[in-house]
Amino acid sequence: MRAVMFHRYGPPEVLTQVELPTPVPRGDQVQVRVHATTVTSAECGMRRGEPRWGRVIIGPMRPRSGIRVLGLEFAGEITAAGPDVRNYRVGDRVFGFTGFAVGANAEYKCLSEKASFTTIPPGVSYQEAAATVDGFTTAWHFLHRTVNLRPGQRVLVIGASGSIGTYAVQVAKRAGATVHGVCSGRNVKLVESLGADRVFDYTAEDFATSGERYDIVFDTVSRSSFTHSRPVLAPRGSYLPTTGLFNNVLQLRTALTGGPRVRTGMSVRKHAALAELRALLEQGELKIVVDRTYPMSEIVAAHRYVDTGRKVGNVVISVP
Repeated sequence: MRAVMFHRYGPPEVLTQVELPTPVPRGDQVQVRVHATTVTSAECGMRRGEPRWGRVIIGPMRPRSGIRVLGLEFAGEITAAGPDVRNYRVGDRVFGFTGFAVGANAEYKCLSEKASFTTIPPGVSYQEAAATVDGFTTAWHFLHRTVNLRPGQRVLVIGASGSIGTYAVQVAKRAGATVHGVCSGRNVKLVESLGADRVFDYTAEDFATSGERYDIVFDTVSRSSFTHSRPVLAPRGSYLPTTGLFNNVLQLRTALTGGPRVRTGMSVRKHAALAELRALLEQGELKIVVDRTYPMSEIVAAHRYVDTGRKVGNVVISVP
């Protein structure tokens, strides 16, 4: 099978197309013929070996052998199943999340039927399905599990035009919150179309001096900080960062102060969020934002584009 691998950290050019043995499902595994995957900012960081502390997991000097094929999100068709599989069958269209195993930048991927994936609703394309998984489930987990978002609360989404941000705006709005967003001026109309009640153009105004107050500040792109956001947090508000080792320390410290808190979310569990995601897709009630689509043969160009930081929503890779 064709796959895209990297053997050292560096720019997009470290990615190369290779031929690998097609994986064979065993036990409770299914074999998925991948039709679409994505390029995320997180994967670009893994490719660069950043942040440095993350190399404890992915490899100190070079990527570990088990994660040299990137790809966190996938959508495809089950083409074979192990003898212990009970919940899926050959021919099922599925989409999901590979987790730390990555590996979706390939024609085939094997994973346990207990992994974070489910069936694709009728009428939803492979490309659309792949573009929903990580962004939606991360947003849903932080807003419904890390903090119990309630109707009437006020939410600020930093990075509202990104993969997580575009879904965070929709998740918060569906929960009955007042939602404000932060993005560049060129994406203000898009974020408003997703349901935001107010949008800050960060190139022209600083949300921290707006005089607003929020129950939740959700930093989906790690562009702000608890210190910068604190002036707009309600007395017992929550600052939600998606990354940052220091934020784990702040979470422990702020839990003892009785004021605004940092809530990191820790491990993001996907199963409950995937069930909600599938229901919304089936009902046609979720807006999917796809910036660009590349064939797998042009994945270097896709990484190069995501590295610019100008990605809007999702960048999809088709695996023909």
